[in-house]
Formats: sequence, structure tokens, C-alpha cells
Amino acid sequence: MMHSHPIEPQPAGQAPEATGGEYLPVPWSVLADYRCFGCSPHNSSGLRLRFAARPDGEIDTRFRLGRGFESYPGIVHGGLIGVICDETMGNLLVLRTGLTALTTGMRLRYVTSMRIDTDYQCVARLLPGGPEAGSTPAGVGGLVRAESEILDADGALVASANATYRPISMDSARQRMDLRPEEFDQVEAVLAATRLTSAAPVAGTSH
Repeated sequence: MMHSHPIEPQPAGQAPEATGGEYLPVPWSVLADYRCFGCSPHNSSGLRLRFAARPDGEIDTRFRLGRGFESYPGIVHGGLIGVICDETMGNLLVLRTGLTALTTGMRLRYVTSMRIDTDYQCVARLLPGGPEAGSTPAGVGGLVRAESEILDADGALVASANATYRPISMDSARQRMDLRPEEFDQVEAVLAATRLTSAAPVAGTSH
């Protein structure tokens, strides 16, 4: 089931505009100058992905990459497909649970090459055995599993990925991240609000 965003031509690494404020704010957006390669609007060299809610607790992102992300002529570098899948699954985990997490492993399957200047969509979902909003991380060793697919404009599969993530405590996250204490306090407040307000559907369906 495709998410109904109109797609307009955009510069390389910029997502198409959504109508009606449909994009989901990630917790890091409270920081004035966060530079995530995957989702920050402030990183001119990044992908600038933005995420929208879908039914059944999924999220998606729509994107089009230009020649700055090219490998062979006309073909997007395959490593970026992994980045897009990981970014979408990781943000889904944050938006569903209010937990920060680190990727522990990812398996990527390439079905066909991704073309530059072409519209694609990445859809991500959590798999059974992980935590619900506000709960203690579950699953083997506290790992959370997710999967994603990249589809072309006709809905054909381009690539798929599955990954495991290890949620980390706020104390551990505070030690790992290069943020001033007041900046981390801002992010932590948003994550706490996400844990309180998120149910099984992702934010945007019932955030």
C-alpha cells in the first residue's frame, strides 16, 4: 500500500514535499544544528530523508538521488541503499518506542540497481519480539528486529533489508553522543514524550 505523497523534482539528496504537514519530526530535530547524514535538513551533503506514518505502525520515506550519489554512470551507489534502509528502520524504532538504539547487524538483498534522478520509496516495519512503547527492551539479548523494502514508483522491489538493533539506556546514550548536557536534555525530553504518547501505531496515525 503506497503512501500518497505527491512527488516533485528535487535537488540531489532531498525528499519530496509532503502535503498537510505529514512528515514525522525525529527527536533530533529539536537541535538547531544536528547533522545526521540520513535525515538532517542541515547537512547539505546528506540524504535529507523525511518520514511519514503508514498503517500498521510502519513508516516510509520517499526520495530521489542525483549524480552526487552515483556509482556506475546512472546508478546510485549500492552502499547508500543500506544507509537508507538502516535510517528508516532506526527512526521507526525511535518513533515507535522512544528508545535510542545502535545497529548490531544488517543483511541487505539487492534485487535490481537503483537509478539516479528516479523516485523511490523505503518502507520499514518492526518484527515480533521487540519492545512496545514504554516497555523494557525484549527479544534475545534485548535486541529489536526490523525489516525494510525499497520500492520503485510502480511498487516493484528494488532492495530489502533486515536488521537487529540494541536499545541503550539514556545514561549510555549521554556518554556516547557528542552533545552538550543541555542539548541532550532536550533530546531526552522528546524521547520521554514519545514513550508516553506512542502506542502500537507510529506517530502520525496515533502519536
